[in-house]
Amino acid sequence: MQKIIGGNLVKELDLKHLERTEQSSHELMEVAALGFVDWYIAREEFKLDPVFIFVGAGKNGGDGLAIARNLVNHGFPVSIVTCFSDEKALSPDALINWNLLPNTVEIISFVDFVCPQYGVLIDSFLGVGLKGELRESAIPIIGKINSFDGKVVSVDIPSGLPSDEVCQGDCVCADFTVTFAFPKLSLLLPENSRNVGELALVDIGIDYLTYEEFHSDFYFIKQNDIPGLHKEFHRFSYKGDYGKVLIAGGSPGKMGALILSAKSALRAGSGLVTCHIEDTERVIIQTAVPEAMSTWGLIANLDFYDAIGIGPGWGQDGRKYLLKQILEEFRKPVVIDADGLNILAKNKEMIDMIPENSILTPHIGEFTRLIGPSKDHLGRLQLAKEFAIKYQLILVLKGANTVIFLPSGKQIFNSTGTKYMATGGSGDVLTGIITSYLGQGYSPENAAICGVYHHGLAGEIAGLKKRKGLIASDIIEAFPESYIQLAIS
Repeated sequence: MQKIIGGNLVKELDLKHLERTEQSSHELMEVAALGFVDWYIAREEFKLDPVFIFVGAGKNGGDGLAIARNLVNHGFPVSIVTCFSDEKALSPDALINWNLLPNTVEIISFVDFVCPQYGVLIDSFLGVGLKGELRESAIPIIGKINSFDGKVVSVDIPSGLPSDEVCQGDCVCADFTVTFAFPKLSLLLPENSRNVGELALVDIGIDYLTYEEFHSDFYFIKQNDIPGLHKEFHRFSYKGDYGKVLIAGGSPGKMGALILSAKSALRAGSGLVTCHIEDTERVIIQTAVPEAMSTWGLIANLDFYDAIGIGPGWGQDGRKYLLKQILEEFRKPVVIDADGLNILAKNKEMIDMIPENSILTPHIGEFTRLIGPSKDHLGRLQLAKEFAIKYQLILVLKGANTVIFLPSGKQIFNSTGTKYMATGGSGDVLTGIITSYLGQGYSPENAAICGVYHHGLAGEIAGLKKRKGLIASDIIEAFPESYIQLAIS
C-alpha cells in the first residue's frame, strides 16, 4: 500500500529518492510531466482544445512548464500564463524548463490574460509547499482561475489548498487533480471535494524503501496490492472450503437489505449462505435468493458458521438480546452494520462484548451515533482511530475514499468507487462481501481491504454504463468483472 506522508515532507522525500537513484531533480520533474501528459491525452474530452497553463515560480510551476513542452509535442496548442514577476524569480528547475519551451508557446502575463470561452486551464501555480495564509497577490490569480468556464486541471494539488488540512480560504476549484507519487491527505477529505474534483494518481518511481524512512499512519490502497491478499483455492475445493456464513438481518418491509447482503456474499464467493430472518419472511428469501438457506427463531449451533454478518434491514425492536447472544456465543470476528450498529449506539456497554478484530461498517450518520460528532473529517478520523485502538476492532468508515481503521492505528484510504454508488443498499452489499471474505478464511484486515476495494471497483464498472441510474443490485451484478480485471481466480 502507498504511504501518505505529510506535505511538509515532500521535499525531503524527493531528495532521498534522488540520492538513492542518482537521478537529477530536473529528470524527476520530467517524469512527473510525462506521467501527467499520458493521463491527459488519454482523456477523450480534452481532444485538441487550446490549453492555458497558469505557472508559478516554484517547483509546481516547473512541472507546468515541462507539461507545456510535452503537450506541444503531442500537437496541443499551448499558452503559458505567467504568475511571477520575471524569469529571475524562477526556481532552477523551472528556469531549465522555461528555456526549453518551444517557440510556438504563447507567453501571456497574468494581468493581461482574458479568460476565453473554451479550452482547458491547467493550474500549475502553487504546490504542496504552501504554508500559512495566502499572500495577497495570489488571491486574484486564484479568482481568475475559478472564473474560467472550461475544464480546470490542477497539477499535484489545487492552488491554495493546504496539503494536510481542510481548506479555509481562497483555493482553486478544479474539475480534475492529477497528483504525483501519493495522494496528499487534503485531497481525500470530503470538505475539499469541490476543490479537488476527480482525483488521479501518477507514479513517478519513488520506491517502497524510500517511503519507509518516513512515519505515517495513513495509507492508500493501490490496485496491485489486492491480488496478493486473496486466498487461493484449487480444483478439489468444495463449497465448505469457501466458507459458511450467516447473515442476521431483514424485517417486514426491509427484506431487500438482507437480500442484497446475501446475494453479494454469494457473488463474492461464499460456498454456503444462511439468512437468519423472521419466519413470516422465509418465502421472500427463498424466492429472491434461491441459492441461500434460511433459519429463524433462536440461532442454534453458532459454531457451525465461519463468519456472521449482522444488521442489514434488521430493525431494532427486540434485537438487542439476539445481538447479545451472538456476541456471547460466537467468539470469532463478526461484521456489524446498519441496525446492529444502531443497537450498539443505544447500548454502548455491549461494545466490550464484540470479539477482537470484528469489523464495524458505519456510514457517517451511524458513526456519529456510535462514537460521537466531530468538527470535520480530520476530527472524525482521529475519533475513529482512537475507537479502533481502544476496542481492538476494525472500523470501516464508508463514503468517498472509504477509510479502514485497524487496531494498530493504521488508517487505509480506499482508491476505488464512484459518486453513483450513493444509493440505498450499497452498504448492504459491502456487508455481504466482507462477511463472505471473512468466512472464506481471510484475515479480518484482508477481508476488510479486499471487500472495500472490490465493492468500489464493481461500482465503477457498473457506473460506466448506468451513471445516475446505478442501483445496489448493479454493483452485485458487476462484481464478477472486478475479479476479471484483477485476474483473481
